[in-house]
Amino acid sequence: MGTAFVGGALTLTLAALAYPSMLGLETVSTSGDRVIANTQWGPLTESDRNFVVAVRAAGLWEYPVGFIGLQKGQSPAVKTASEHLIDGHAALDTTCRKIAPMLNVTIPNVASPQQLGFVSTLQAAQGQQFDIEFANILRMTHGSIFNTVAKIRSTTKNTLVRALADQANDTVLDHITVMEKTGMVDFDQTLFNQTTPPKLPATDMTPPPPAAGQPMVVLTPPPTATSTPVDIDAASVVGGVAPAPAPTAPQQ
Repeated sequence: MGTAFVGGALTLTLAALAYPSMLGLETVSTSGDRVIANTQWGPLTESDRNFVVAVRAAGLWEYPVGFIGLQKGQSPAVKTASEHLIDGHAALDTTCRKIAPMLNVTIPNVASPQQLGFVSTLQAAQGQQFDIEFANILRMTHGSIFNTVAKIRSTTKNTLVRALADQANDTVLDHITVMEKTGMVDFDQTLFNQTTPPKLPATDMTPPPPAAGQPMVVLTPPPTATSTPVDIDAASVVGGVAPAPAPTAPQQ
């Protein structure tokens, strides 16, 4: 019985490493400081793992919304903001896809139901109403994740996650700024929505894991890309520790 218990606990630990059981838009796991793997780039916590997944999931809906904005946007400022979404999330996605297998983190191919709901809202909006919905939804979502980026950057001991947080910080701040430059952000309503989010079921806020054998979705950088992914070789060296063969589960 004791052997079965230990084996079962190890299986659960590895499953937790592979994919988060709960991912909120603006928060990470309440037990996020729990180390789920020791890697050559430093310990990986639940919060670290959830952050990699969150960055990937954000790109899976904001990148296509950028193309929707280029097609439906009425103002030059909305079209400019759309270009920033495509450019920034393509570069972040490249970094996520590089570091996820290095850390043994499974990343999604589809955004969460909540995030897909944002896409549906914008697909249905027309004319100036589209511009207003676009600016306010994206200002709210980027504002929500901004604090999480800062927390991960200040607390993670993992070099690769820290490098991703650096890139995400620059990208999210840029996207907040271009949304505000549209002149359409209702700050009272947006900040209320940002700080008082609806209580949604975990299933609505969690991107589904990819189906077995499913090709990985790639967010292709635009021809005029200005954002650059993390230099993985440099990130692997700065602040790293002695190399280890592969991520391992902590002792039970």
